[in-house]
Amino acid sequence: MPVAVLFPGQGSQFPGMADAWMDHPAGKAVIEAASNALGWGVVERSREPSALEETEVVQPAVFACDVAAFEVLRAEGVLFHAAAGHSLGEYAALVATGALTFEDGLAALSVRAREMGKASEAAPGAMTALLGLSLAEAADVCDVAGRGDVLAVANENGPKQTVLSGSVAAVDRATELARSRGARTVRLQVAGAFHSPLMEPALQPVREALSRLEFHAPTFTLIPNASGKPTLQPIAIRDLLSRHLISPVRWDATMRAMKDMHIDWFVEAGPGDVLSKLARRAVEGSAVRAVGSPDDARSVAAELRQAHGQGQGEGQRGT
Repeated sequence: MPVAVLFPGQGSQFPGMADAWMDHPAGKAVIEAASNALGWGVVERSREPSALEETEVVQPAVFACDVAAFEVLRAEGVLFHAAAGHSLGEYAALVATGALTFEDGLAALSVRAREMGKASEAAPGAMTALLGLSLAEAADVCDVAGRGDVLAVANENGPKQTVLSGSVAAVDRATELARSRGARTVRLQVAGAFHSPLMEPALQPVREALSRLEFHAPTFTLIPNASGKPTLQPIAIRDLLSRHLISPVRWDATMRAMKDMHIDWFVEAGPGDVLSKLARRAVEGSAVRAVGSPDDARSVAAELRQAHGQGQGEGQRGT
């Protein structure tokens, strides 16, 4: 049976999220490699609530936890047929599928985090989730509440769940308008207006960083955020990633694509369970598991061996 791995992004972080991965050799290797490359301790900084509010810290830290979770799953013999990551989680998906090396993925993500942090300081913004409105209804909220400010649909998470991103004033107006139209709203724990035009100052530095990297053909199917369509083409992956910062995260399309691939098992690798909840709604009857520790990974491996006959093996190429 096909199995997909999903990697969470910013907003899924919590204090102590990296600790558990130090208890497994594969996870520990990833966390230590990331810490050495970054010049600061992922475990230590991930314990600091204030540090997890800084884009430059939280993005590499979540990435390290995502990849650590994947490597532990791989070491336990879990094999995957498709991968996708939500926003920064796409960088972990690139590493998991072998499209980028761990070192290159972390280097590019570090540039992304730094430049997004700068853009957020230069033009403060916010993001809010709208629950209960369709994509068309969310777009109409943007049109009405924008009033000349930056306001855009940043995440298309599901048929009735979107995220708006833009200036603080515009997001505040959109929140009030959406509530008046029957939506529930949730302000996201992020430092800026990600996936909106306010991130344009970060676009060129990130594109330059990506242009220096070698992209490889994934060893299993990758579904990029900017298209929501499966691909194995390195050129397409680089192009889509270069537009990633100001393009919507097409997660609803991503999940539909996985459904069309007959994926019936979803494993969320990394902190939190936001993507697990979205997967359950998107693909009814599927098995969904969140893996935030080595024990979770072992449990998933045992379930898959029993349910689908997956054996212990080397798995796909990762870091």
